[in-house]
Formats: sequence, C-alpha cells, structure tokens
Amino acid sequence: MDTFAQIRPYQDDEVQAVLQRLFDDPELLDALVRFRFANWPKWLGKPLALALRWQLKRRFGDIRTVRDFQHQLEPFIQRMIDTTTAGLRIYGLEQLDLTRPCLFISNHRDIALDPAFVCWALHLKGQDTVRIAIGDNLLTKPWVSDLMRLNKSFIVKRSASSKREKLQASKELSAYIHHSLCEENAHIWLAQREGRAKDGVDKTNPAIISMLMLNKPKEQAFSEYLSQLRIVPVAIGYEYDPCDLAKAKELHQQAMTGQYEKEDHEDVASISRGIVGYKGKVEVCFGQPIAGEQFDSAKQVAEDIDKQIRALYPTLTTTHLAAEQLGWDTSHENIHFTASQLKVERARFDKRLAEVPDEIRQRILSMYAAPLNSQEKE
Repeated sequence: MDTFAQIRPYQDDEVQAVLQRLFDDPELLDALVRFRFANWPKWLGKPLALALRWQLKRRFGDIRTVRDFQHQLEPFIQRMIDTTTAGLRIYGLEQLDLTRPCLFISNHRDIALDPAFVCWALHLKGQDTVRIAIGDNLLTKPWVSDLMRLNKSFIVKRSASSKREKLQASKELSAYIHHSLCEENAHIWLAQREGRAKDGVDKTNPAIISMLMLNKPKEQAFSEYLSQLRIVPVAIGYEYDPCDLAKAKELHQQAMTGQYEKEDHEDVASISRGIVGYKGKVEVCFGQPIAGEQFDSAKQVAEDIDKQIRALYPTLTTTHLAAEQLGWDTSHENIHFTASQLKVERARFDKRLAEVPDEIRQRILSMYAAPLNSQEKE
C-alpha cells in the first residue's frame, strides 16, 4: 500500500506518464510560449507551442528516472547562476556528516530558489538533492503540481478547512518526513515558516517544530525523537530580491486596508520573477545539527534555529546601504566593504529605488535592513 501517494514526490516508475501528460498540456505550452516569446506576435502562439512541444519531447522524452530529469535541469540552473547572480558562495556544508540524512530548515525569501540553492550545494558535493516541502496553495495548475512533484517536491495540505482535516494533514506530513529521513535516507528541505519573510524578518514558527513532533510515539522522549530528525539550520542571503517591489506593495496594501487579495497564479509569477531577476551576490550558509538532548519544547528548538540563522546570515552591501538610508549607525559595518564596493552598489541600489513611491520605498529599505537589526539584538 502506497501510504503517502497523495503527497509524496513522483517515483521513477511514474516519470514517463507524467512527462507525457506535461508534453500534452496546452496551458503549460502556452505559458512557456508567453515566457520565452513575450515580444513575438500573438498569432504565432500555436506554431510556437507545437515547436516547443517537439523540443520538450526531444530533450526529455527518453527520461526514465527522477535523477535523470534533475540532471537535465543542471544546465538551466548553472545558466541562471551565471546570468542573474554576481556569484554563489556556499559555507558550512563541509562540516556536516552527509552520510546521514538532514532536515534542512532555512529562512524563506524566494519560493523556488531557496530549496534550489540548497539542492545545488548538495549536488556540488556529490549528494542527492533534497525533497522539498511545498504548499498546495502554490499548485494552482495541474502542470505546476506535476513539475513540482517530478522535481522531488512533496505537498503540504494548507487548503484543509476543518480542524480535524488540518490535524490529519499535519500528522500525515509529520509521518512522511520521518519516513523519508529514517526509512528512505532522503534529505528534506523545509521553510522556517509558512510564506516568505516579505518584511525581511527571519523567524521560525514553533508550529513547524510541533508538526514534526506529531509522529513521535507517546513513550519516546522529545529530545530523542528530535535527534532522529537531524535538523540543520540554513541561512540564505540575496543581495537583491527580484520580488522586493511586489513584496513591499503587498505589505503596504495590508497596512492600508487590513488585507491583501492575491491575483490568480500570482505565486507562479513570483517564481518566474525570482528565477530570471537579478540577485547580486547569493550566499548559502549551513549551520550545525540541532542537539536534541538540549531541548524539550518546540519553542526552544525554534529559538535555536533562529539564533543560528541570525549568526550565519551573510554580510551584504544592500543590508548596509538600506540601513544607511534609514539613518541607522552603520559605521561598525564599514570594515566588511571597500569604498569602491559601496560606491558601485550604492549607485545600483539608488537606481533600483529611484522611481519607487516613498511609502513603498521605506518598506523596501526596512526589508533589506531587517537582518542587521536582528543581529544587533543578539
């Protein structure tokens, strides 16, 4: 019996059927045409879709395994790093024992790229990539769900309505994560909270840890079960956030009206913007496994994850420049940058903010400066 069939990633024996479904999905083909040929005449849409379908079949038609599918994505990820970043740096991974699976819990700034960069770091070390937790609120189209599950994503059922359904979904998720780590020796990636940190404040929701503990046998100690999970905090920093303006507008609307209604498929648009947008320097910093014997509550674990992420968070020019424009004292930060570095990035940062309305601009500055504020409170 396939206990986790509804939420798990696709398996090798399902790959061919899923790929055929994707090749024949008109909405996926239309989305690819609009993305790749945005400036072409609309009447060319149908022939371009047919040409893309032929290309997809040629490139992916012979794939039989999930590993082979991800191998085909490598050139695209490398191209994304080469063309949209000023370099990717990875720290701390060499200090981890990767012969045992890890539950990586990271801060959350980008829907797709946070786990992608963790996967890339592991791939460079010759490791299997992570299984990725993704909310069903992102799976607004069947082809999106197929692509995500083909890329080792498993589903978090956030759409459950009643308390009973939510509890059952959380128990199933908890059991699946433990099964992946302890039975299938697979690395897992989780965000430290539901939704991206749009305000730049990275804080772990203790409910995430409580969910992980739902599968713990009653007779087993909290600390013992926690040790089995091997939670490793990860701090991911982007010098520039391609979605910064969209996040600031959302925060502003919430502040002004008390609510924010997402447009249809807005999250899919955010994924695309994050991938193709300029990110500047990107750093992925791995911490140390949480020592289970030190803790006996979800709150304590969440606080330790936060402490590690704050300490690991990279020193970025935009954090410094945003704090500077907010009038904060940044003199102690000057040792991290040369005058020429700050001059170049100040011009780039100012150009990015030049046409942004004042009320939105302040929110963007606060978003970029937030990590510095958190570190100073340590």
